[in-house]
Amino acid sequence: MNEFYQKDIISIKDYTKDQLETIFASTDKIMQLNPQDRREICKGKTLGYLFYEPSTRTRLSFDSAMASIGGNSLGISDISSSSTQKGESLADTVRIMSIYSDVLVLRNPLDGSSRFAAEISDKPVINAGSGTEEHPTQAIQDLFTIKKEKKKIDGLKIGIVGDLKYGRTVYSLLYGLGNYDVDVRLISPESLRIRSDSTYEIKKRIDFTETTDIEDHLDELDVLYVTRIQKERFPDEEEYLKVKGSYVVGLDMLKRMKDDAIILHPLPRIDEIAADVDTTKNAKYFEQAEYGKHTRAALLGMILNENGF
Repeated sequence: MNEFYQKDIISIKDYTKDQLETIFASTDKIMQLNPQDRREICKGKTLGYLFYEPSTRTRLSFDSAMASIGGNSLGISDISSSSTQKGESLADTVRIMSIYSDVLVLRNPLDGSSRFAAEISDKPVINAGSGTEEHPTQAIQDLFTIKKEKKKIDGLKIGIVGDLKYGRTVYSLLYGLGNYDVDVRLISPESLRIRSDSTYEIKKRIDFTETTDIEDHLDELDVLYVTRIQKERFPDEEEYLKVKGSYVVGLDMLKRMKDDAIILHPLPRIDEIAADVDTTKNAKYFEQAEYGKHTRAALLGMILNENGF
């Protein structure tokens, strides 16, 4: 039985370890299929996307994933060219898009937008980023990347560095890691610590330590997950300028890390990882982006096929 059939993907908190492992197994399966068989999975199906915020990787990743399993995509990537500019509500746009597609992918700057869309739409909705809340498919690809590159998740020491207040990928990753036995270091400027309204729930799921000093933990980490400072979410640019460039991962830091440690980043990168790190064996953020295409293809395949694939 395929428990993901016609189901929304709104929050990583909705998934157990067993369910995540099922997604990972399906991703492994889809990566091993030859292109001809893979294109049969969602042949004739349509993905509709609504992006109210700029996106490169997430939108193109979904587009590429759907094409790789035989489906097609249509939607709005630039909200300025849509009827939203005429005042059309999110509810009406979602209703119309669900008529034209078999599954809907939404990114919106408002908290709660994806859950609201799921209540309106009669087609499955995938949250591709809702305000400062979550980005569940990013967390799934992050966890899959860790498992593929480190051969496990349980027992690892994981550092998450950068903007922990506004970075929605951080919250989804932490909720996902809550299904595993891991030791987490949260590294950020004081003003960008994880939000207090989320701390209680996260502490129930995972052990973590908060710090401002990345140097204290470099030598013990198996995974360093770097995030950019989210300039667009700061209410005051002066506050952004105070923390801009707080952490820059370069070759000097890499020398103090474990030889087999990996560096991840949800991208886009600004200046928080030096370009000369890209060619090292530790840099796995471009592989991470590629894994994202495969995990999303697996999710779409499970959502759109009653008996799986």
